[in-house]
Amino acid sequence: MYVCVCHAVTDSQVRQAVHNGVTLMRELREELNVASSCGRCACCARDVLRATLKEIGEREDFAQAA
Repeated sequence: MYVCVCHAVTDSQVRQAVHNGVTLMRELREELNVASSCGRCACCARDVLRATLKEIGEREDFAQAA
């Protein structure tokens, strides 16, 4: 799904950026230009960012426990 229509950024691109090391909204804005035009995508982009960070953290926790 599109997160940022102004720059045609999808949720997959946001997730990939997080997997590549992005951890802050500022970094996401610098890398993908989300929330840099009209700003309507900021909440959705932040939600995808947080959910992906949480998912990665849970995977790491599981791997360490195994």
